[in-house]
Amino acid sequence: MAKAVQKIILSASRDIPFNKLVLSQSNVRRLKAGVSIEDLAEDIARRGLLHGLNVRPVLDAEDAETGMFEIPAGGRRYRALERLVKQKRLSKTAPVPCIVRDPRTEISAEEDSLAENLQRVSLHPLDQFRAFKTLHDQGAGEEEIAARFFVAPAVVKQRLRLASVSEKLLDIYAEDGMTLEQLMAFTVTADHGRQEQVWEALQQSYNKEPYLIRRQLTESAVRASDRRARFIGLDAYEATGGTVLRDLFEDDGGGWLQDVALLDRLATEKLAAEAEKIAGEGWKWIEVAVDFRYGHAHHLRRLDGVEVELTPDEQATFDALTAEQAKLESEYEGADELPDEVDARLGEIEEALAAFDSRPVRYESAEIARAGVFVGIDADGHLAADRGYVRREDEPVPAGSEDPAAGGIGGADEAAPAAPAQRAVITIGGDQPEDDGDDDTIKPLPERLVRELTAHRTLALRDAVANNPHVALTALLHKLCRDTFQHSAPGACLEASVRHVFFPAQSADLKDSPSAKAVAERHEAWKAELPKDGDALWDWLATIDDARRAALLAHCVSFGVNALYEKGDRYGGPGVSAHGVQQRIAQADRLGHAVGLDMVAAGWRPTVDNYLGRVTKPRILEAVREAKGDQAAQLIDHLKKAEMAKEAERLLDGTGWLPEPLRHSDSTDASGTPTDTEKLPAFLAGGEGDAATDESEPHPIAAE
Repeated sequence: MAKAVQKIILSASRDIPFNKLVLSQSNVRRLKAGVSIEDLAEDIARRGLLHGLNVRPVLDAEDAETGMFEIPAGGRRYRALERLVKQKRLSKTAPVPCIVRDPRTEISAEEDSLAENLQRVSLHPLDQFRAFKTLHDQGAGEEEIAARFFVAPAVVKQRLRLASVSEKLLDIYAEDGMTLEQLMAFTVTADHGRQEQVWEALQQSYNKEPYLIRRQLTESAVRASDRRARFIGLDAYEATGGTVLRDLFEDDGGGWLQDVALLDRLATEKLAAEAEKIAGEGWKWIEVAVDFRYGHAHHLRRLDGVEVELTPDEQATFDALTAEQAKLESEYEGADELPDEVDARLGEIEEALAAFDSRPVRYESAEIARAGVFVGIDADGHLAADRGYVRREDEPVPAGSEDPAAGGIGGADEAAPAAPAQRAVITIGGDQPEDDGDDDTIKPLPERLVRELTAHRTLALRDAVANNPHVALTALLHKLCRDTFQHSAPGACLEASVRHVFFPAQSADLKDSPSAKAVAERHEAWKAELPKDGDALWDWLATIDDARRAALLAHCVSFGVNALYEKGDRYGGPGVSAHGVQQRIAQADRLGHAVGLDMVAAGWRPTVDNYLGRVTKPRILEAVREAKGDQAAQLIDHLKKAEMAKEAERLLDGTGWLPEPLRHSDSTDASGTPTDTEKLPAFLAGGEGDAATDESEPHPIAAE
């Protein structure tokens, strides 16, 4: 006969007056955790008691019930009720729903207390996100929800954003298919299709870090720190319908602007409007661009304007700020740390004084009529109006000289404009980057890319030569000796000269490179010191010491450095021959060795924009393999080109890897001519313009 199953008897529940309840010393909770007693009291006051207390009768010495009840489980709820009683918001005899345990049970009060706390299951985060969304959909605002559940409004905003992620991804998160940090990364965009697309792409990659998710979701957007965004302002962008992606879980620096075409249009329109205002000053031409190329004004003459003096009020303000700055710095000279308000004030003073350094410049009206202005955006997002540049064709005609344009002899006052004042010609434009296809085999690097890379090397080499007077003097003497003893250059008096070499092809980051900044700063420093009059310049040069003469010589010589690759003319045309390009690169390599040129130290590193996005997949894999080995290359060989280039940029960061045009070649003889065609750099040794064919061909000599 089967044994009968013993039925479970549950403890009875009843209402017990609050003043008949006392805390039990058997409660295992000793430390504060979770919602505070104060917040819990407010919640009970609003919605009532959701869970009854677990109590046991208090027995006297003879095990008789005393009418009092102790609480081993539910102490926090009791303290919250106690707080309401003390505030006279709850009667001390108010009935409290309780489950009364049999005092004769074998289970201890400590065990009951422990079981109630351990067997409690918290909500899954996703249930919480969705519950907040339900309340929001029912009409509760973010502030109201935050007040109800005693959290910051920002927390509510974050949880609502999490709940708005694609349901497909939420289901994956619910099944532990992705981490909370990954889910948080997907909140950057509200585009469910894009979210799912990125997640699918990540399944083919070993790297699923949240930062990569954010980067892929924002790859077609522009950061709010971009100069264009700072120039027009986020308010103006959003007012015209622009969308800003924001990350509620990370410092996003203001977010990402999604509509790049709109951003470009707004920036160009604002620049054009500013150019119209500047046109009223009487300039002959104005060029407008968000960003100008490095060296865009090198071939133009810069007008010598006169800085506008400070007005009496401006001078008084300047003196007051200077005195206040000196006083504060004197008072806190020995302090380890400045008080916040003092530090902030000194920052304000420095900013105000810096504004006085950029005084407007006054030009002669006749000069303005033949000169122009470059209008763009500086690195900080402010309007940059670079005034006072004269093109060669607009230079005044000296008296008595033939004027080809006029067909006669110049005799008018050269300071006067050649024509009546006219409205400035405003041009708006910019360079578009070249596109490069993808292929399955390693092909020679694109010619434009090689030219851009060698422009980087040339600029770095100039900086290095300018900082090494010994090598600069050697290079100059080398050139003079060849001209003198080989009779390669006729001339009267002294025809040694440095022709400033410009860069017809350059990447967008060239002008912001450390080399470009160093060259520009050194050039401006010398320019400010050199006398402008020819006779005064001779006298000044004669008085400076040898060390400074050598430094100035090195700077001037450096502008003639040309390590640029270009497609050589193999048929005796007016351009440089392919053999000449070979010699140029070989001599540049020797010069680089002499000055210890290191392109990594000069600041160049491979990125998607300057190399990896411009070459084929085999080239990308070759770079990663050379720098990190076969295993690293295998990690990305299955990716599409765009993703492969981004991952390669990350893998190559810090490795010091350089593409062929930026490396040193050690196979040159004393004359600077490569000793073996096979040892030439890859971009010179193969394909069109191959060195071997040029070596075997006779080189035409110009008739004398």
